[in-house]
Amino acid sequence: MRRPRHRSYTAMADINITNLVDVVLVLLIIFMISAPLLQSGIDINLPTTRAAPIEEETEGVVVTIDDKGGIYINDVWARIDGFEKALENELQKKNTSSVYIRADSSVAYGTAIAVIGRLKEMGIEGIGLITEPLKEKKGKR
Repeated sequence: MRRPRHRSYTAMADINITNLVDVVLVLLIIFMISAPLLQSGIDINLPTTRAAPIEEETEGVVVTIDDKGGIYINDVWARIDGFEKALENELQKKNTSSVYIRADSSVAYGTAIAVIGRLKEMGIEGIGLITEPLKEKKGKR
């Protein structure tokens, strides 16, 4: 009589991570491509200045004026006739009284002053102007 053969199975200690590496590399490439697109805000060229940056981070509403004179309140386009009401709603939402103005460097002086005038008429005293720091040339002391 023949004895039935018993097969012995051994545990496999190797893990095949090739598929895992493929998925991780694909996700990395997707995130590298999409990360610059996630920057919010209106694309403008801020004027440069030597003024020291403000150390204190304060919450406020950002009013942006683009190079065509369009006005945005927290990245949402605002009509000039409903500017005050839209701004008041945003100030109440954020529970603040500070407004920061981001204006393109090519915006006419009169446009920026008109916006500041409207802010003053609304009784807003905390107005800040957002600029980029001046980049020093290398080799110059």
